[in-house]
Amino acid sequence: MNYKTLNTSKTFLITGAAGFIGYYLSRKLLEQGCQVIGIDNVNDYYDLNLKHTRLNQLEPYEKFTFIKGDISDKDMVMKTFEDYKPNVVVNLAAQAGVRYSIENPGVYIQSNIIGFYNILEACRYNPIDHLVYASSSSVYGANKKVPFEETDFVDNPVSLYASTKKSNELMAHTYSHLYKIPATGLRFFTVYGPMGRPDMAYYTFTNKFFADESIKIFNNGDFENDLYRDFTYIDDIVEGIERLVSHPPEQQEDHPPHRVFNIGNNTPVKLMKFIHSLEDALSSSLGRKVEFKKEFEPIKPGDVPATYASTDRLYEAVGFKPRTSIEDGLQKFTDWYVDYYRKL
Repeated sequence: MNYKTLNTSKTFLITGAAGFIGYYLSRKLLEQGCQVIGIDNVNDYYDLNLKHTRLNQLEPYEKFTFIKGDISDKDMVMKTFEDYKPNVVVNLAAQAGVRYSIENPGVYIQSNIIGFYNILEACRYNPIDHLVYASSSSVYGANKKVPFEETDFVDNPVSLYASTKKSNELMAHTYSHLYKIPATGLRFFTVYGPMGRPDMAYYTFTNKFFADESIKIFNNGDFENDLYRDFTYIDDIVEGIERLVSHPPEQQEDHPPHRVFNIGNNTPVKLMKFIHSLEDALSSSLGRKVEFKKEFEPIKPGDVPATYASTDRLYEAVGFKPRTSIEDGLQKFTDWYVDYYRKL
């Protein structure tokens, strides 16, 4: 293990800065005195108020500069690199969501493929210390072997979103090989927490409870063979990224300076246990018993039955593994939700 502390004299360019992970990472770096350039197109894929709330909390930091723009705009990307000369680039801008990709494939190609290509091109012509980019646990597709390891075969994606993330890994590998760009891909596993994405299950379930609507559970009511997910709390994700940015891969004789890490909790939770934990957390936040109305339906196209991360490689590299329990993480989320939406 060769963990280096964060160099706060570096300039960080973070794409997707108004997004869930982008906001928390920007804030953590700014708190430590780093210069942060944030890019985001602030699209309306989900509640714009939430994105503006995040940005409003970043604006007071003197060393934060925000650029409203889309990474699929190559001129804007190149100009930003030329103007600010970032040392480290963290690409978190992407069109997220598995189910949305079935109905709206074009936006995934635009943001996740063309946008990422523009970032790679900018790194090619403006040398940087390290490119860190978001991949996803979805690249593992319907792999049966668990836990998922970075060396597993990942050529069977079951959604276009997963295909774009696998493509990002291949593109980054190629640019690392051709132009010696140190690059690290991060396969995130179901990230959750306060100010998270409203399209995620924990958030939509909570919304539906307050709307007096039933939640849909896509497991056919099969509790023995229930779906399970590796839920990873936002603070653990940010700490993993923060440690890795100071640890760029090195050129090896037979391998370019590119590698991939899982960032997951390494403790998969069955869907029904997750739902009961969310009910308990919300009960605690509200001071009254909460029970969701439930409807059971078949699993949706593009969904996978299980996600489960091996985090050995991450631990070996930077001595860190996520450690927040689902109970603690959901409690922090429901406390925030009740306060933010004034639901008491």
